[in-house]
Amino acid sequence: MKTEPFAPARYLTSPESQIELLFDALATGDASYVAPALCVIARARFTSETAREAGITREALHRSLSEDGAPRLTTLLGVMRPLGVRPTGDRLPAHRVPCKQNRTSGSGSERPSSSQASSVSSSGIFC
Repeated sequence: MKTEPFAPARYLTSPESQIELLFDALATGDASYVAPALCVIARARFTSETAREAGITREALHRSLSEDGAPRLTTLLGVMRPLGVRPTGDRLPAHRVPCKQNRTSGSGSERPSSSQASSVSSSGIFC
């Protein structure tokens, strides 16, 4: 019995499935998953077309998405754009910071009063 290597790009034929893979990879925050996911999406979208849309050569796309590659932000954006996906920042709950109090004079040098600072920190108000 002859077997063939699994080729996930064959099964990611719709933009929705490609977006789902991209979101899953980005949600992990693991570059060792994001780069291969981008590679699979590029193959599913035909590498030459993806490279053109990303504004780089096909060879550069292959290099940056290889195991030893390190895709640039422009590559990531170039793969995302044709899928109709825009990068957004979601703050992780563990990284929330207190909101700054509005300043009255606008010079930016004033610090909140001690009562304002304690109300912000004790009330747990977050952006």
